[in-house]
Amino acid sequence: MDHTIDKCGKPPKPGTPEETREKRRELAVFLFLAGILFPILAVIIVAGYGFAVWIVQMFIGPPGPPG
Repeated sequence: MDHTIDKCGKPPKPGTPEETREKRRELAVFLFLAGILFPILAVIIVAGYGFAVWIVQMFIGPPGPPG
């Protein structure tokens, strides 16, 4: 079993053009998810919750003691 430990701490550079393309694709997918999709989903979820609370309050009234 010949295992070597890389002391410099840097990952090895991709050796083939296919590996380079795969790394670029992974970076593009990450940037899309982190910069576009997740922020949009967060806004949609918060807006949907706010809309649901608004609709419920239209039918049963706002929270608080009965007045």
